[in-house]
Amino acid sequence: MLSVSFTPLLPWPVLAGLGIVVALLGLLAIASRGCVGLLRVLVLALVLAALANPALVREDREPVKDVAAVIVDRSGSQSLGDRPQMTDQVRAELQRRFGALTNIEPRFIDVPDARDGDDGTKLFAALGQALADVPPERLAGVVMLTDGVVHDIPASMAALGLKAPLHVLVTGHADERDRQIKLLEAPRFGIVGRDLTVRAEVMERGGTGSAVVTVRRDGEEIDRRTVATDKPFALTTRIEHGGPNVVEIEVEPLPGELTTVNNRAVLPIEGIREKLRVLLVSGEPHQGERTWRNLLKSDANVDLVHFTILRPPEKQDGTPISELSLIAFPTRELFVQKIKDFDLIIFDRYANQSVLPQAYFDNIVRYVREGGALLIAAGPEFAGAASLARTRLAGILPGDPNGRVVERPYKATPTQVGQRHPVTRLLPGAQADGPPAWGDWLRIVAAQTRAGVQPILSGADNLPLLALNREEKGRVALLLSDHAWLWARGYQEGGPYLDLLRRLAHWLMKEPALEEEALRAQMTGHGREVRVERQTMADTAEPVTVTGPTGRERTLALAPAEAGLFSATFEAQELGLHTLRSGNLVAFVSVGPANPRELTDVFSDTERLRPVAEGAAGSVRRVAEAGVVSVPRLQSVRGGRLAGADWIGFRPSDSAIIRGVEVYPLALGLWALVGLAAAVLAMWLVEGRRGRAA
Repeated sequence: MLSVSFTPLLPWPVLAGLGIVVALLGLLAIASRGCVGLLRVLVLALVLAALANPALVREDREPVKDVAAVIVDRSGSQSLGDRPQMTDQVRAELQRRFGALTNIEPRFIDVPDARDGDDGTKLFAALGQALADVPPERLAGVVMLTDGVVHDIPASMAALGLKAPLHVLVTGHADERDRQIKLLEAPRFGIVGRDLTVRAEVMERGGTGSAVVTVRRDGEEIDRRTVATDKPFALTTRIEHGGPNVVEIEVEPLPGELTTVNNRAVLPIEGIREKLRVLLVSGEPHQGERTWRNLLKSDANVDLVHFTILRPPEKQDGTPISELSLIAFPTRELFVQKIKDFDLIIFDRYANQSVLPQAYFDNIVRYVREGGALLIAAGPEFAGAASLARTRLAGILPGDPNGRVVERPYKATPTQVGQRHPVTRLLPGAQADGPPAWGDWLRIVAAQTRAGVQPILSGADNLPLLALNREEKGRVALLLSDHAWLWARGYQEGGPYLDLLRRLAHWLMKEPALEEEALRAQMTGHGREVRVERQTMADTAEPVTVTGPTGRERTLALAPAEAGLFSATFEAQELGLHTLRSGNLVAFVSVGPANPRELTDVFSDTERLRPVAEGAAGSVRRVAEAGVVSVPRLQSVRGGRLAGADWIGFRPSDSAIIRGVEVYPLALGLWALVGLAAAVLAMWLVEGRRGRAA
């Protein structure tokens, strides 16, 4: 390519001034000397040309292709309905058609969900990053293949420093219909035993105006009702236990709706006990009584009511009632009127001494079966005629004494079941091989456990020491020794009495972390890594099915972590609420926000990107009309419109790489000097001849 360039020896303003002077002198010369004056003008013009220093430049240019950026939206909303198939089909067709444009190089960029946060779809940010190495003049155009749900739309392409046309190809359909649940008031905490109100709304497009809503708590259906859509409604749920109470609100799907993923909202409500009310009844003063009292009083969240029976009814010593300083045992108030106010009842070495009528034991049985908790800490009295096993409590006790009391040192040892049970698993001092490294107990009441009940601790002669049982909605524990206090006193270096007794009490009060069969999931803090734990009393654990926010499923195999506990980790690919199922157990874990922006607005849209596209001389169109996917033709256009009814255009730049440059000065050097000398000589000859003629 040839061109002329100027490298002036004087600044351009000076040359401009000299040019004016030369023009004036030339006019005077022509006016005074006629045509001969033109020779003087020519000489002066050659001098000016020499000062301007023109040169002929020859460039060796290698043409380069322009770049067309194709941004492919792979966000969560693009995985709904038939959009994935539509996107793949259009992408493949674009790639094929770009092959026919020899002067344009396509650059395909797939844009997934953001790895962190809830920023939604960021197509323009991805465009800027992808074109960081492309000069702006080489960008022939931009194509965005998306559903139109974009969350970083700029005011114009010029605001991004780009002057190329933008063409938007929108997936999805104009007549999409969908229904979703929106939580309006969703409390995160609630008091155990109290009702909590949740407000929600069913939003729909193309619906019927009403919908059936199902409410579940911890997987159990508690309500089903018909509500008006696009209007708030309230529902009430009771917080049944401490820890997560998972409330699910699900609306029936519309026929042919876009997705059912957003038809369900999950609200984990953390149950908080206002006060754990514990009733401790000690049958007589003994060494272990203070251990129980200190343990329960040390917890600020426990409201303890403690009675010790010092004077049974049959004791008649002639002391007038008015002179007794003892408080009468308020049996009717505790076991009739206020029994349901207690979360746990403990009988500590209690013997049936006619203090409680048999009808009161019926109340205790009813209390347990309706969800209460009962702990029997037995001593020698449990083996005698006054044993609680000889009362109406016998039907709910985990074991039955045989009348024998063994008094010799032994180690409280977890059984095979106990090594897996969360109450006794990995107690401090327990050893996988050999006896545990804690002190001896000296007494155990011999008993036979009921059918189906397996003890979790054993003592002397392999007798059951601690047995647990579920009785309908409630729980019962039987500790067949009164020597736990030896650990508290440091006998033979003591033992983990705090861990054992606290775990036991919390299991009785249904603490979720101590459930025998449980499925848990939580973020590890390393990106999107999720840790899954499966607590089970079985030898193996079933695989866990993980369902992502958009309905994608994966199966997760669990590996043994410790006795009774299996675990695994996985990397979440989507933001939002993930559902985990193993058998009839369900757990939830939220990766990022529970309701991502991608699933809040799921309808494809052609209007959001229209202003910026048309402002860049581009176009917006759907790729699916009447069920047929069509891709516009691609053309290179040097001027005029850049889009038509069935085509989109790209503006070429004719960019090239300069491989070499040759410069030939036109007003300097030998040839320029010869030309100037010839002009001066011609001027001299002509003017000299004219002078002689005159």
